[in-house]
Amino acid sequence: MTDLADLSAAELLSAYRGRSLSPVEVTEAVIARIAAWEPKLDALWAYDPDAARVQAKASEARWLRGEALALDGVPGTIKENIRTKGVAVPLGTAANDLAPSADDAPPAARLREAGCVILGKTTMPDYGMLSSGLSSFHRLARNPWDVTKNPGGSSAGAGAAGAAGYGPLHVGTDIGGSIRLPAGWCGLVGLKPSFGRVPIDPTYYGRVAGPMTRTVEDAALMMRELSKPDARDGMSLPPQDIDWLALDIDLKGLRIGLQRDAGIGLPVEPETKAAVEAAAKAFADAGAIVEPVGPHITRAMLDGLDDFWRQRAWADIGALPAEKQAKVLPYIFQWAKGGQNLPGERVYRGMSQMMAMRDAALKAILPYDFILSPVSPVPSYPAEWASPINDPAKPFEHICFTVAANMSDQPAVSVHAGTTKAGLPIGLQITGRRFDDLGVLRMARAWEEMRGPIIWPRAPSA
Repeated sequence: MTDLADLSAAELLSAYRGRSLSPVEVTEAVIARIAAWEPKLDALWAYDPDAARVQAKASEARWLRGEALALDGVPGTIKENIRTKGVAVPLGTAANDLAPSADDAPPAARLREAGCVILGKTTMPDYGMLSSGLSSFHRLARNPWDVTKNPGGSSAGAGAAGAAGYGPLHVGTDIGGSIRLPAGWCGLVGLKPSFGRVPIDPTYYGRVAGPMTRTVEDAALMMRELSKPDARDGMSLPPQDIDWLALDIDLKGLRIGLQRDAGIGLPVEPETKAAVEAAAKAFADAGAIVEPVGPHITRAMLDGLDDFWRQRAWADIGALPAEKQAKVLPYIFQWAKGGQNLPGERVYRGMSQMMAMRDAALKAILPYDFILSPVSPVPSYPAEWASPINDPAKPFEHICFTVAANMSDQPAVSVHAGTTKAGLPIGLQITGRRFDDLGVLRMARAWEEMRGPIIWPRAPSA
């Protein structure tokens, strides 16, 4: 019999509607799941089960009155860099001051307005600049598929929480792969929406918020709410009437590019390559036209972005007093300090590589409706490492499949493609044309149906 903590948001809403389940009993089941897993995973911060119980009772009352909201009573979490009223925002670092937030940032506000039971926040690494659960402020987050392995990052706690069943709905953020990488390494659906599709505050070039869930339908349910307008984001897209739950797609005749190799960075590990090729074959067997597509980002693009992001990070970290600098994660401090003495022309040329990456990505997809690729060239790695090669001199060798979509505004989704012989998840990335968020969700749903169900890691005894 399925544990209540493992039910999808769609299943919960149906059960609430039919009065076969109550948000109160579901929330208690998720609290029990967290009690079993959290001592091993350390995915949460500002976890407040008592507040969740209060929210669940209020939701139950709305259902009984026939006044239920869009996601009423569905448990979920929010990444800690997304403000929630009354809760501080450490940004993953012990160097940050802890002052309660005055309001909910747009993604948190939309979920609260929709009636979600918000259990707490999920952990992240210092300043969100690692694909890892390593942090100077939070305890080390781990992957429930294998607790010696990394959940990825920077939406580290969200990846672990989703795979472990801390409710069905989780929000992450992504500026180079920070939703898709942990989703891929934890077996989740992780959507990086088109830039501006989900209002966010503060906004920054390439930075988005998006859903991390176990199913495509649940990601679509979240997008229906997260994509609602918010005037605080001056870079958000105009509101658009999208039927997010219209997930059917006719694969016949679709043109799909298959990118096996990023051209730079870590080589694609054989089991990862085989899983992505198997997915491409399934699409071809269903009638799509699948063709190989070559690499489209270069070493100059990746290194230029590294220069710009290092200098951007050092502008903040270098301004801290020495006692606070000493609290920053050493890996991040060493990486950021590499930007301290970069000449202005080099930083400018590094920033210009974002536009070069954008142009290359948009030209690459022009002949295609979608491009398939790995999310990461390798499966997860030791939990204590900051990246798959753990070298601050080479920090971005694993993001060569993910980062271009951030620069080009394109939607891209990670969806579980299979597991390695060691039982670690492999992520398939589906990238669409600019603003075709629904299209990538439809493709992910088609693959989800061809792939079949996932057997999730079992919770230890509490």
